[in-house]
Amino acid sequence: MARFSSEQLGTEPIGKLLIKQAVPASIGILVMSLNILVDSIFVGNWIGSVAIAAINVVLPVSFFIGALGMAIGIGGASVLSRALGAGRKEKALKTFGNQIALTILVTVSMVLLGLFFADSLIPAFGGKGAIFDYAKIYYVIVLYGVPFLALSMMGNAVIRAEGKPKFAMVAMIIPSVANLTMDYVFIYMFDWGMHGAAWATTLAYVFSFSYILYFFLSKNSELKISFSHFGLDKVILKEISALGFVTLSRQAVVSIIYLLLNNILFNLGGEASVTVYAIIGRMLMFALFPVFGITQGFLPIAGYNYGAKQYDRVRKSISIAIKYASLLASMVFIGLFVFPTEIASLFLGTPENATVQELAINAYVLENMPNAMRWVFAATPIIALQLIGAAYFQAIGKVVPALLLALSRQGFFLIPLVLVLPRFMGELGVWVSFPISDVLATLVTAYFLRKEMKTRLR
Repeated sequence: MARFSSEQLGTEPIGKLLIKQAVPASIGILVMSLNILVDSIFVGNWIGSVAIAAINVVLPVSFFIGALGMAIGIGGASVLSRALGAGRKEKALKTFGNQIALTILVTVSMVLLGLFFADSLIPAFGGKGAIFDYAKIYYVIVLYGVPFLALSMMGNAVIRAEGKPKFAMVAMIIPSVANLTMDYVFIYMFDWGMHGAAWATTLAYVFSFSYILYFFLSKNSELKISFSHFGLDKVILKEISALGFVTLSRQAVVSIIYLLLNNILFNLGGEASVTVYAIIGRMLMFALFPVFGITQGFLPIAGYNYGAKQYDRVRKSISIAIKYASLLASMVFIGLFVFPTEIASLFLGTPENATVQELAINAYVLENMPNAMRWVFAATPIIALQLIGAAYFQAIGKVVPALLLALSRQGFFLIPLVLVLPRFMGELGVWVSFPISDVLATLVTAYFLRKEMKTRLR
């Protein structure tokens, strides 16, 4: 791979730089999302539709613990990018060392707690009825690998902060390919069922961590730390925690939404409704990969140039990122509106030992998911502004607006809506809540971003 110095974040043309940063991020997110998507298709076809719902129950717990690493990674990456932009190399090294130590300490503690309270957490997140047994198997095995997931997420954010997006892309591709390969071997060839799906996921996390460890130990990384950098520094920890809290809060809200919707939908339509949401949840992760890629590519550019006080480049990066992301989001919107039935059918097979219940769930999903998906993605064309706007404040270290905007879409708007609308509209009320929250959050973000560009970045 061509060598790339972090200084280029402050010199190359913004359009070219954003493409250079965003394309590898988008490819990495695409492969990771495809992994989640195809993994669900394999599980649905080879184990059964209830197994998809079971994974959906486990995801918020495992992803929340993994997101601790992401939060520490993104929070520290903001500090690190600005330190590199300001020429403060020693602070960047100390920040990275503190990120590693904090990730290990926090995630291992959370995994131990998660295993201890497994039987209480699984039903709380909707793992009831026929879903529980599948979810318990998957939950316990996957939690063993979550610390590796957290370290991988943390390391990936730091790699991007260094301006090395291609390495970050490879770090996301490796576990995805490994997971799908092991899915085929463990589930299809060895017939391990849910155990196979869980071990494939866990081992994929280990592969990802192994590659990221290689990157930082090789000469590709500028961050060569020593044992002294692992000593926890209160000032740096405060910065990492404040900015990481934005990411963690957002993921916490996502986990709360899974908890609420799995339970609300189970009460409205049982396992079938939870399965509809599980598939839509996979599409939410997959379909918006180009928008998330632009957002990830934008973060180090904005952070570095803000640290270097090149505010004209920051303004330009915001404008170009929103344009690119909006165009891609609109293309996603069209595809999902045209082919929702075809998408639903991909997830639904008929295993040889399929029960009457599973066959009934399949029929329900095929009938109800297309309309639900159209509602959930109805406001997709405008979502880019909200994501880029929230990312900007996080990139420059403004904790309060970053936190408020990150939580606005799913926390301040979606949660109240899904608690109220289903009481009057039934299951439709759940799906309608998504576009309403998207529109409201985008309006709020547009206000704050416009104000920032007229004052701080003028």
